[in-house]
Formats: sequence, C-alpha cells, structure tokens
Amino acid sequence: MKKLILIALLCFTFQFNYSQESYTINGETLELKTEIDGKLDLLWNTIDGQYRYFVRTENGTITELKNTKNTDNKYQEEYKTTLSELTNGKATDKLKLTLYSLRNYIDAYNATVDSNYTSSPTESNVQFRLGFSGGLTNNPFVGNPDNKKVPMIGAELEIFEANALPRHSGFLQARHTFDSDDFPYSTTEFSLGYRFRFINKETFSIYGQMKMATINFSSVTFIDEDDMEVDQSNTSFDIPFIFGIGSDIKVGANSYITIIYGELFALLLDNQGNFSTDIALGYKFNL
Repeated sequence: MKKLILIALLCFTFQFNYSQESYTINGETLELKTEIDGKLDLLWNTIDGQYRYFVRTENGTITELKNTKNTDNKYQEEYKTTLSELTNGKATDKLKLTLYSLRNYIDAYNATVDSNYTSSPTESNVQFRLGFSGGLTNNPFVGNPDNKKVPMIGAELEIFEANALPRHSGFLQARHTFDSDDFPYSTTEFSLGYRFRFINKETFSIYGQMKMATINFSSVTFIDEDDMEVDQSNTSFDIPFIFGIGSDIKVGANSYITIIYGELFALLLDNQGNFSTDIALGYKFNL
C-alpha cells in the first residue's frame, strides 16, 4: 500500500513538473502551463491569486493578454486587439478573457491555418467548488419560544461559469441542525439555490443568496396532552425563497474561507417570532 502511494505521489510530481515551464517575460520569471500548442500557443497560470494568460507565436515571442482599466474605470480589452492582430483579423467581439473562451478561439484559429494541427477537445465551461461549514442557528422558521440556538453543520457543491471572477452561481446544499435538551428538534435539509456576487474582487466577494427549493427530514420530541413523551418525524418539501448573505475570502490559489448568514428571511415561510440567528463559518476549494 505504501509503495502504491509513493508511486502515485511520484507520478503526480512528474505530471506537475511536466505540465508547466519557467519563462522570463519582460524581466518577470513565471511558471506557465501550456494549454494550446500550435501555430499560436496559449499559456496561462494563476499567479498571486490572479489568472494571467499569454500567447506565443512561432518565432517564440510571448505576449500577455491584458484587460486593464482606464481612468474612467472601464475595461480596455487590449487582449482582443492583440489576438486580432496575431490571427489575421479573426473576430474577437464575443471573446472573453477566460481560459474556456481563449482556448476555443486559439484552437479554432490553429485548425484553420495548419492542416496538420490536431484540435484539442473542448473542456467544460463549468467549474465546481466544494465547501464545508459549521455554525449556530435558532431555526428561525420553526417554533422556538425560548429562542434556543443549536449547532449545525453543512456541505455544498457550488456550480459556476469557468470565469476568473464569476458573479452568478448555483449551489446544492446539505445541512443538519442538531437538537438539544432545551430544544428537542433536529432536521436534515437538502436545498437548491442561487447566488449573485454584488461585490466581486480577486481576494474576496460578498454575495446575496436564495434557497429556492428545500426538502427537510425533521424530528421533534414533545409532551402530548396525556403527559406522554412523543417522538415525531416529518418530511416536507417547500419552495420557500429563503434569502441570505455571505462572503468568500481567498486564502489560496483555489481555496476560500466563507462566512454565511444563511437564513435571514423568507418570502413563503413565516418567521416564528425570533430574529434570525443562522451563521456559519466554512472552507471552500475549487475542484
């Protein structure tokens, strides 16, 4: 078993070293991956938390694809002019500065100018982010007269466009709230939701989210009219439109610390008299 693990690690190390090379560009030494190899090459990597893209011509000249802002805070889209000049005027009006879009553009160009070029298969323009979290909740949409707070844990899979700074995303979430001696109610919830990042920076984002559909498997213990303890289980499906707010803070090239106020209010569920306390701290990473 140890030998298999060692071999796997060596293979991974070899692959890592093989897939990227060191280049000196305008006095800056960079480790870049070769995404497309043809008449026009596409090189890229995530450097200091930023996606950077480069093209290399047949004579070895490497040019960075840039999209800087002017004094009016508007993007200049220099990368479109650069690529148009290098591809004999190939249209760039719909081209985005993302790996998916650049890959398709350069791949298509190489195929038209070199009959021996083997087109690379198109990769999905969808990426995934996996997250885990834990926190406290007072179950704001459940009767809780003493406003008791209980622990909760959660996991989610977030789905978003393959863009350096995606604003829109969907998520599938599972979470469990525990019961306590003071509040004998617990539930396991699966939900489908949507997020919009209204502040979207390289190092952090702040977003609003909405859980559109939920299914809950809940359990409650109570004393009935005969003074008997009763355990009751329920399953419920709702379209509640539960709104929340959150923030992702980048701590690595592909990892984030996240803070989520998950259940602030709902359109189709009544608050049961307590101001919502539903806060979780978590960790996410790109798959």
